Amino acid sequence: MSSDDAAELALPRSSAPQVWDATVSETSFYWYDLINDPKVPDFHDPIGRYQRRMQFALDATMEKRLMFMLVARPRLRFDPKRSTSWGFFSLKLTIPILIGGEERKSTITVELKTPFEATFKKPLIQLYDKYITLNWGSMTETFTIHDLMQRHDTGLHYPSKVQYVGQTRDPAGRLAKGRLMAVSNLCDSNAADYDTLLLVQNFNVAVDTEAKEFAEQASQRSQMDVLEAALIRYFEGADARSPQEHRLRRERLRSLHEAYMIDRLTIDLGFKEANDFYDLESVEVEKSRRHLFACSFNEGLVAVERLPEQGRPLVSLEA
Repeated sequence: MSSDDAAELALPRSSAPQVWDATVSETSFYWYDLINDPKVPDFHDPIGRYQRRMQFALDATMEKRLMFMLVARPRLRFDPKRSTSWGFFSLKLTIPILIGGEERKSTITVELKTPFEATFKKPLIQLYDKYITLNWGSMTETFTIHDLMQRHDTGLHYPSKVQYVGQTRDPAGRLAKGRLMAVSNLCDSNAADYDTLLLVQNFNVAVDTEAKEFAEQASQRSQMDVLEAALIRYFEGADARSPQEHRLRRERLRSLHEAYMIDRLTIDLGFKEANDFYDLESVEVEKSRRHLFACSFNEGLVAVERLPEQGRPLVSLEA
């Protein structure tokens, strides 16, 4: 029995119905296709340092109970065979790119900001298919094409298609090592036309109940298990996954619903700082930047209902 299981069994059960309200508190994107690179990153190389930082950051999430969504976005690459160009008297940089599996030629324009440590007025640019490096003299910045898409308004507005929902907590680190079979299979199926990214999010869960002494009783594991079931139902559908996984998830949710008397769960995926990179859609739901919905539970099954956004303020992730 794990420490989480032992702690959960030791907790008293709720004596009054609870209403849960889940909002995003932290969020990060990781270009998951880069995890499967068999080469060992070299710390002496700017791209190698970027890859190691990303790997360390993703490894750290495996120790926490966070939610992740595997999302597909249209395949994008830089085009090293063509040249970048600068705007007159500015740091507006036009970069050649290739879009989709057919590698349609296009460009994006971003306005750079000079780092405080820079000793060059304009950086020296080096393009690779997935990376761009900006050498400012005393320092070098490295970005992927999806970093630039997330940080700048490039004029290319693509939604992120949610394909799979799960939790990051995994002592074996299978997700961070690219060894989670369901995720790997989706990555392989996307490879020709889409890039695969992980959207990793932490949530605040506020509990409202008349039994105030029980308001915080649900462990983080319990909260994340309920959120996972709700998000799977919302983005993937009522019959998502294998019959065995569906049965286990239903049994778990039934026990949590009964123990904590969860009357209603509201999930709000929106926040003030979100840009079009956070436009999410799936085979079950249309594109939205917010995805505000309520969940009710019956015998381990989840029913979802989209909610109007008017009158409910967006949270801010800024400290």
